Parts: sequence; C-alpha cells; structure tokens
Amino acid sequence: MSNYFDTKDKALCCGCTACKNICPKQCISMEEDKDGFSYPVIDKDKCIDCGLCVKVCPFADGN
Repeated sequence: MSNYFDTKDKALCCGCTACKNICPKQCISMEEDKDGFSYPVIDKDKCIDCGLCVKVCPFADGN
C-alpha cells in the first residue's frame, strides 16, 4: 500500500489534516515546506503504529 508516510511522495498528500485529526496519540503535526504547503510529520516516539492515519487518508492506496 502506497502512502505519504512510507514514501514521503508529496503527490500522495493533499494536506487535509485527516491523519492528524484521527491520531489517538496526537503524534502527528503539520509542517510547511518551502512552498507553504503543509505535510504531516509523525513523532515516532509517541506513535503506536495503529494505522488509523493511513486508513483515513483519501490519497492512500485502497481508499
């Protein structure tokens, strides 16, 4: 399954913040790139690998 978190391919992220909003550990923040577009960044120390961020992503394969 291709998703932004695994590939960091900006074409796989629309910046909708769905992943950030669904995270039960609140470990996803949105950071702007040089063009001003926001992308999710996961704090791996807080992440419990529940997969909800990928499941809710409208751009992840299978969604």
